[in-house]
Amino acid sequence: MKQTLTLVFAATLAFAANQPQTFTGVITDTMCGKTHGMTPGQSDDKCIAMCVKGSATQYALYDGNAVFKLSDQKTPAKFAAKRVRVTGTLDEKTHTIKVTSIESVE
Repeated sequence: MKQTLTLVFAATLAFAANQPQTFTGVITDTMCGKTHGMTPGQSDDKCIAMCVKGSATQYALYDGNAVFKLSDQKTPAKFAAKRVRVTGTLDEKTHTIKVTSIESVE
């Protein structure tokens, strides 16, 4: 009985982990994270674009606490340095959101 309950609990957690969630934050890049000081005099959106174009840096979401990599590396370009709502599933191990959608938050 105890083993059955453990299996049911584990299956419930696994199912919940694969459900889409909504994350709200600012589109950034994995190198700069929450602050953009690499290019003095440049706006944050320009800094993000330069960082993503010029290196192994990826678009990411900063939610005020953590930086999450985004699986979609095309859509975030138009939202650089803007507040957005990202829907997707979070891979806790890689700290990556598998993006279903991104929309602007005003």
